Amino acid sequence: MAISGSCLCGAVTYQITSKVSDVVHCHCVTCRKAHGAAFSSVAFAAAEGFQLQGAEGLGSYESSPGKNRFFCKKCGTQVYAKREGADYVILRLGSLDTYLPGKEIAHTWMSERADWFDLDADLARHEEGIEGA
Repeated sequence: MAISGSCLCGAVTYQITSKVSDVVHCHCVTCRKAHGAAFSSVAFAAAEGFQLQGAEGLGSYESSPGKNRFFCKKCGTQVYAKREGADYVILRLGSLDTYLPGKEIAHTWMSERADWFDLDADLARHEEGIEGA
């Protein structure tokens, strides 16, 4: 079963035919700022099984030495990241369109976590949005 995803505007799409790792949630300040969120959920996929369409619509940013984050130039969605010389891509799971077989295995960089986010909070859950949000 192929895994697929896309950016918000649909200009960039991808399919993954290789195995994808389990899920890691990264709380480092770089991921928080890049995604504008409390953390970034990622998984790793072999680069050889990652097929990208619309690559001309991607921009990139070297967020740390040798690590580039690739995003849609039109809508800003971060699609994936890649380290120089790595044979895998770091898939940004917010861009998935299909089911991801696997499980969550870790929260990393908790030392840099957002002080306004409580991982253990018992919050209300809503199937859809709430007024004012």
